[in-house]
Amino acid sequence: MEPKNLAKASVAGIVDQLGAIVGRAPHYMPAVGEPGTYGVMTTPDAAPGFAAMNPAGSKWENRVAARIALHVGTYRPGRAAAKIAGPVLFCICDNDTLTPADTAAKYAARVPKGEVKRYPVGHFEIYIGEPFEQAVSDQTEFLVRHLLG
Repeated sequence: MEPKNLAKASVAGIVDQLGAIVGRAPHYMPAVGEPGTYGVMTTPDAAPGFAAMNPAGSKWENRVAARIALHVGTYRPGRAAAKIAGPVLFCICDNDTLTPADTAAKYAARVPKGEVKRYPVGHFEIYIGEPFEQAVSDQTEFLVRHLLG
């Protein structure tokens, strides 16, 4: 996110968080935008990726509570990966612009019972078409193997 948009998102996040404390309705910001615009996800593939996932007539609204901006920069779920005792399947998109594949693979390697499947697609491509079908097949196989033995 560009510095001016990061500052705008931070102010919006503070306003929203303070409003939540006193019971106000959320203050929203765009979830997705074109590069250089104001939004949570503004990578080159974000807006077209979301558009591809939302069929005509979708009721999805391009907005999130702005308070998310106070946490997204420090959100690092992989830091606790080594503490996960159960089996975990990591579906890593090699061309991901939001969640870098190398970082995800590094964290996945720390999970004792972690398994990795890699896909030659971007962050949003795994949710549609053949990449989606392959990921769902891999996830189903993982769940059947671990839940049904």
